Order: sequence, then structure tokens, then C-alpha cells
Amino acid sequence: MQQVDKWRGVAAATGAADRPAAEAGIRLAYRTAGLTEPERIVWADSPLAGLDAVRSLTDQGRSVRDEVRTKPWAEERRRIHDELGPAGWAEWWGATGARLWDTTRALAERIRSGITDAPAMDPADLPGTRQLLLDAVLGQHDAAWLAAFDGRGERLAGLAEVAAHAGWWWPYEKVTVVCERPVELHRDEAGRLDRGDGPALAYPDGFALYAWRGMPVPAGFLAELTSLDPARIRAEENAELRRVMLEYYGYDRYLAESGAEPIGKDETGILWRIALDDDEDVVMVEVVNSTPEPDGTSRTYWLRVPPNTRTAKEGVAWTFGLDAQAYEPLRQT
Repeated sequence: MQQVDKWRGVAAATGAADRPAAEAGIRLAYRTAGLTEPERIVWADSPLAGLDAVRSLTDQGRSVRDEVRTKPWAEERRRIHDELGPAGWAEWWGATGARLWDTTRALAERIRSGITDAPAMDPADLPGTRQLLLDAVLGQHDAAWLAAFDGRGERLAGLAEVAAHAGWWWPYEKVTVVCERPVELHRDEAGRLDRGDGPALAYPDGFALYAWRGMPVPAGFLAELTSLDPARIRAEENAELRRVMLEYYGYDRYLAESGAEPIGKDETGILWRIALDDDEDVVMVEVVNSTPEPDGTSRTYWLRVPPNTRTAKEGVAWTFGLDAQAYEPLRQT
């Protein structure tokens, strides 16, 4: 669906905001809500900087988020729900906003946690910080629900204009604080933040999030990945970071270089086990592709299987959703 592709692009957009277009959208959103346009629009280079800008305001008046965003959204949803009926609305949402919901919601939550979990964050400030973060209109990261309303009315046109051209924003009676978009965004095929050689998400002021296949990691941790060896991996006390190290290093390479011994062998392959402190064992089956490559060689594959796997055949069967007794392939490929 065309509008889904459009809003998927909005959610993932990087680079400088179109400030004139975003500011025009803000003013339209205020007017649509029956409010006077803000006297000032303050720009910030990231949600973290936006939060600091909000805290520094002294003459902003009350928050008008409910009027600008919450009420129009609820009323438009009710209108379309009534127009389409419960089944029609469910089908429409499934074809539009639902297709973007998980990834955009996860990204917004990751930004919030990146701010609240920062080492410099004073625990005494956490309740107020969390509330201010929830008070933000998410701009481009509201793309999922905006996709569901695209082309079905003008009530949300101002919100859509801001989202298409800027990041998060905080609307108050007299002042609006609005943020730039990220300058970098890197995700894996599942839509999770993922990068092995730098920040997975970065803003112009340096606020950044680091992640490996969706898991948050410290910035310095990534720089260490290129110099890993089995001893360093074994020495890592954090089980989640050790798992990232193993994924990056390669389970097969770790097995080969750590002197691991096979615990079983049968007609399907070889079963290996890596015992890790304070974590479940890593169990893998080594299998050889029975179909030779064009050059005549046969490729070896490593299949990670559950830690309670007892035989190579049981592990290979598990990858097909079968038990060992039911796994009897007529032909291997």
C-alpha cells in the first residue's frame, strides 16, 4: 500500500529537518485545535537536547498536547471506526498502521530508555524525565498511526506535516520545542537497531544509541569486537555481552580456537557444546552440505540448537520442527 511505504520512509528518515515546513505544520496543528499559534518555536538537535530545552522554559504556559494530538487522534479514530465498522477498522489498521507499529514503537522506547538510562541521569530526576518524555509528540515516530489516517481527512494534516519534516516536539501554549531528525539510523532485517562499527542511531548533537541486533551495548564495547579472542570472551562477566561477542566472533571460530571437544557424532553431523559461566551452554551441530559447491568443495554449516540437545540428529531434527524419531530425510541437500 502506497501510504505505508510513504510513512515507513518518514519513520526512517535521517538528515536535517525541513524547518519551515515543520513550523508551518506546528502552526496548522494549533489552529486546527482551536488554539492561538505559539509565540516561539525553539529547535533542539535531539530528544535529549529537546528535554533540556523544555526544562529551561519559564514562560511556555501549559502543555497543549491533549488538544493538539490526543483529542484529534481519538476523534478521527472514532469517526473512521464508525464509518468502517469494527471489522472494517481492524482490516484497515492491519493493512496500514499495524505494519509499522512494532518497529516505530520499539525505536521510540529505545530512545526514551537511552535518555533515562544514561550514566549522567540523576535518579531523583527520573520521574519528571519520564513524564516529560511521555508528553512529547513523536513527530516522525508517530508514522504508524498517521499512516492509518493518511488520505481520510484533514483534521490531522498539521501533525502529519510536522512528522514528515521533523522529529519529536513538545507543544505548550506559548512555546513549542521541536527536534531535528537523526543523522544516522542502522537496523537489521527485523527492524532492530544494529551496527557493529559505530552508533546505530545518532543525532546532530552527538546523542547516540549503540546496539547489536537490537541489544543495547556500551559505545566502547563495539570498538573491542575487532580484537576479540577466546580468552577475552570467556572473561566477559556480562552474559548478554558475552553472547554478542560470540555472535560477532563466530561460534565455529570460537570452537576451533578454544580447543572445544565434540560430545557426539552421527550420520547427520557433529554435536559441540560450549560451557559458559552464568549462562546456558551453547550447543551447536556441525553439518556438511551434501551438495558440492561449483568448485567441488562441500560447505560446513553450524546450527545452534537448544542446550538440552543430546545428539546431532536430534539437533538437526529440531531445526525442522521434528523430533529425532520423526526425522528421516529421504534425500539431503
